[in-house]
Amino acid sequence: MLPYPQIDPVAVQIGPLKVHWYGLMYVIGFLGAWFLARRRAQRHDWRNEAIDDLIFYGALGVVLGGRIGYMLFYNFPVLLHDPWSFFRVWEGGMSFHGGLLGVLAAMGWFAHKHRRSFFEVTDFLAPLVPIGLFFGRLGNFINGELWGKVTDLPWGMVFPTGGPLPRHPSQLYEAILEGLVLFTVLWIYSAKPRPQMAVSGLFLLLYGAFRFLVEFIREPDAHIGYLAFGWLTMGQLLSTPMILAGLLLLAFAYRRPSPATARE
Repeated sequence: MLPYPQIDPVAVQIGPLKVHWYGLMYVIGFLGAWFLARRRAQRHDWRNEAIDDLIFYGALGVVLGGRIGYMLFYNFPVLLHDPWSFFRVWEGGMSFHGGLLGVLAAMGWFAHKHRRSFFEVTDFLAPLVPIGLFFGRLGNFINGELWGKVTDLPWGMVFPTGGPLPRHPSQLYEAILEGLVLFTVLWIYSAKPRPQMAVSGLFLLLYGAFRFLVEFIREPDAHIGYLAFGWLTMGQLLSTPMILAGLLLLAFAYRRPSPATARE
């Protein structure tokens, strides 16, 4: 068993003002995406001003979509009972799938504003997203939340809110798969010209598959539990359309390659 590092979730406190590590992880993720986007822009016909807009709209989509998605997918009864709970973000609660929908909406607006095709924008953005996912999962780990099921494996950890038994550090599994592995695959794959939609499709397929698999060892939300079959979680239910959409986009991209391929 590995000891869980007791990290104070509050990184900095000045009087009543508290800066949490979880919030800092979001900031670091956005800055990392912005830096890599600037690098990618050198190989594309993208101006720096467009990159700044892209990250700004993406950040709005992540935060608003993530919060809305969490309240609708995971906490809807509480929202109905107490609508003001939506605004109490300091209590936690963000959904990746909601954030994804928010980003897609934001990218649609960005594409319209900058007169680019939707998939040109998402193909450019997809390899940057795992950076934010990596740091977001580290934030979950520091908070001691979203831990996995009980395990006797030597790297199991006892989390402060997870009872006395060691559990899978599923946040770290997701940080590695959804963050490091997904970033590496997409960055290398997108380094050469690909049919339009292919990079976006690969992102959806791999993220959905990674999340679906990790959910088998991640403890489901206590107030939701399993949705069906004694194993299907909300995360798996929401990831299934991503896997199917990724396969469809890849099939369509390579069956009918667009003449406007990504220039890497």
